[in-house]
Amino acid sequence: MKFETVFDDFGSLVFSEKVMKERLPYPVYAQWKQTMTKDNSLDRNTADAIAHAMKGWALENGATHFTHWFQPLTGSTAEKHDSFIEPDENGEPLLRFSGKSLIKGEPDASSFPSGGLRATFEARGYTYWDCSSPAFIKDNILCIPTVFVSYHGESLDKKAPLLKSIEAVDKAATRLVNLLGDKDVKHVNPVVGLEQEYFLVDMELYKKRLDLRFTGRTLFGSNSAKTQELDDHYFGSIPSRVSDFMKDVNTELWKLGIYVKAEHNEAAPAQFELAPVFTNCNVAVDQNLLVMDILRKISSKHNFACLLHEKPFAGLNGSGKHNNWSLCTDTGQNLFSPGDKPAENIRFLVFMCAFIQAVDEYPELLRMAASNAGNDHRLGANEAPPAIISIYLGEYIEELLLNISSKEVKRTQKENDLNPILGLSYIPRDNTDRNRTSPMAFTGNKFEFRMLGSSISASTVNIVMNTIIAKTLDEISNKLEGIKYIQDVRDKSLELCKKIIVDHSRIIFSGDGYSNEWVEEAKKRGLPNIISYIESIPSLIEEKSIRLFTDYKIYTDKELHARYEILNEDYCKTIEVEVRTLLQIIKREILPLLVKEIQQLLPCLGLTGCPNYIQNRYQELTHLMNDLDTKQELLHQAFEHVLTINNSHDRGIENYYKIAPLMKEIRETIDSYEKISSEEIYNLPIYGELLFGNR
Repeated sequence: MKFETVFDDFGSLVFSEKVMKERLPYPVYAQWKQTMTKDNSLDRNTADAIAHAMKGWALENGATHFTHWFQPLTGSTAEKHDSFIEPDENGEPLLRFSGKSLIKGEPDASSFPSGGLRATFEARGYTYWDCSSPAFIKDNILCIPTVFVSYHGESLDKKAPLLKSIEAVDKAATRLVNLLGDKDVKHVNPVVGLEQEYFLVDMELYKKRLDLRFTGRTLFGSNSAKTQELDDHYFGSIPSRVSDFMKDVNTELWKLGIYVKAEHNEAAPAQFELAPVFTNCNVAVDQNLLVMDILRKISSKHNFACLLHEKPFAGLNGSGKHNNWSLCTDTGQNLFSPGDKPAENIRFLVFMCAFIQAVDEYPELLRMAASNAGNDHRLGANEAPPAIISIYLGEYIEELLLNISSKEVKRTQKENDLNPILGLSYIPRDNTDRNRTSPMAFTGNKFEFRMLGSSISASTVNIVMNTIIAKTLDEISNKLEGIKYIQDVRDKSLELCKKIIVDHSRIIFSGDGYSNEWVEEAKKRGLPNIISYIESIPSLIEEKSIRLFTDYKIYTDKELHARYEILNEDYCKTIEVEVRTLLQIIKREILPLLVKEIQQLLPCLGLTGCPNYIQNRYQELTHLMNDLDTKQELLHQAFEHVLTINNSHDRGIENYYKIAPLMKEIRETIDSYEKISSEEIYNLPIYGELLFGNR
């Protein structure tokens, strides 16, 4: 494909602002622009005009149906397709798409999780157009990004709270920037870049592994003779099959206006990463959901299965979704970029300190928002950050902040650089090496939150980050409000920064996050170490969380408790699917294979002079078979008991502390058998085949 063709196709399936400007009468376009800045709302005539133009554009690009594309509390996306074709009064076909159809839809809400927000018999749910995220065409369907609410107006999705959190941080950050002297700023937008990691395995091998098909991860399997110990896969030459797959992925994403900037081999064999260009938070989350969808669809066309699970293979690197977050003004300034002027540096220090305070006050919420059941297998293992939330700033900035707070630190900076007002004229963007063990690292002009799991929506983690930062920024603004002179504002800001560093420096850590020493040190500092996702879920309904989200009108108390129930249920269902899958594999595959191996040995055992090897092998296989049978029965009994627990959180705790260890023990037994199994009999794909079958 020639570059010109790619360039011509870029964004061709997006009803972008450029397309709207070309196709809409200027007054209609201007009305939409005012709506985007929340200065006005769409009237019926304007909506009809936009819908008419959108329909014409969609038909020209091969679309036959439209859908309100929304994000229910399942963590994925949903869509109900409606045809443009309707009968007219004479029964003849008519193409119709009204402003009403654009703005509002009514999908059945009865089968989506609601956590008690509606009764089972209440089926109504409504979708409303999110005009801040452009419509697009996918599989010949015009997709209109929308929010999803119940009949009584409660949020049933992840997008509506995200939009509210974006508005909250916009107002709070704009207010503070204005107080610090920059009156030209009218809006501040959270900007996000979401790196996506994934595995590719051969589809034919994938189909033979029930655990991969049902759970997304291997429930058994020992490491092959070669895995990632030679570090030869990371940034290595991309296999030709994978390269062809990536080309097709890029083509589809470019058509959807998604700037895929980087792609490469990741650390584990068969693992890869895709990284887009940063964009507004809401659009970034929408685009990431599209990225995951397209990765799965295109992979099947290349006879691959795309694994988005956080830990598909035990003992190897897991997959994350690094959430790179920053704040940018409508005048093009990144608030986490140090500037050349003293005023800009004061602003930089204030926003850095606000971020530190916010993370230190709500680490439990961040731990919860970044995880699911799968992420428990990844956090703290191989390349993934630990479950303890901390912030890595880099040596230069850490030393600067600690000196501002008058703490005793080693002085390696120039003396004039330590004067936060007069001499802080330059902070290098790449001021230190990156800390790969840190869950939250400052990387020049943004914070990279590396804890987020690869398979989950990035909505919740950004809702939390936006809201906690908004709260801290407002607290700072409240203390600056009413100060008359700008120099006094800056002096007061520096005073507030000093206090924040004194009160919240415990969250700053630049060492090895994998070490046992850090676990002990974090405990001394009072930092929470929530080892399981299920134990982080109650943070959502703690008093301070309820106060945070209700004060900013992100969630109601009722919506928070509903999500608490949904998250607990989702965790339990995930583990329970894994248990049922493992028990089925044991009974229908592993035990029959062991029996078959043992039966092959039986004729020799009764003969004089039967080799010791065969006798020893018979004893070893028999022991493994009996051991596995005993363990699977223990798991079955424990599982039956867990299912009797009505409270979903209590059931989740039991799943984590009782069921998961039993599953691990079973895995060890199966893996012991796999290591000595006969290649002729053991017909299940092993790690070596799954990991190196993409060449």
